[in-house]
Amino acid sequence: MQKMNVAAGRVLPFRTGVHAMQSVNLSANYFELFDLPVNFELDKVVLTERYRALQHVVHPDRFASATDREKRLSVQKSAYINEALQTLKHPLKRAKYMLELKGIDMSTETSIQMDQEFLIEQIELREEISVIKSSQNPTQSLLTVNSHIEQSIGKLIKELTRLFASNDKDTLEKASDCVRRLQFFEKIQEEVETLEEQLLH
Repeated sequence: MQKMNVAAGRVLPFRTGVHAMQSVNLSANYFELFDLPVNFELDKVVLTERYRALQHVVHPDRFASATDREKRLSVQKSAYINEALQTLKHPLKRAKYMLELKGIDMSTETSIQMDQEFLIEQIELREEISVIKSSQNPTQSLLTVNSHIEQSIGKLIKELTRLFASNDKDTLEKASDCVRRLQFFEKIQEEVETLEEQLLH
């Protein structure tokens, strides 16, 4: 694989063919795959360019006349690159993945410890959503709730950026807590989007 020009923020052309495909390492973590530092804050333009460059190398269409093994490897590597992109470009998935690299698997975590203030906020937010349909101005009520959710998500992403950039010994615990909160707000945001569709129809 040819080196990626990090300083210029762009990807130099890749070789193509079987030898180039073999250089795409399935054991590399997602940051290594795209030749990026393990940072929560990343340049999505560079990420997208490097994704396209890698897919240019391994895309199954390039191996239509190759051996069955090479075709299989092409499909596997293309899928791995797609999975890596979807993980790194989404803040919540990226944060969970960075914690996973540190040995913390949020998908199997059973701890739901939350401070009382946040638990009350969850209850109040769900109550607000439950009465939107019956409110005098459902559209305005929806906009108000959605604005609150977006602001909360923005604050959590900013906090995760700060935490992952620090060397605080309590960083992982604090980041895990932020991820739990972010998961809640993203879930509730999906519910609000569903409600919005119902109101529009």
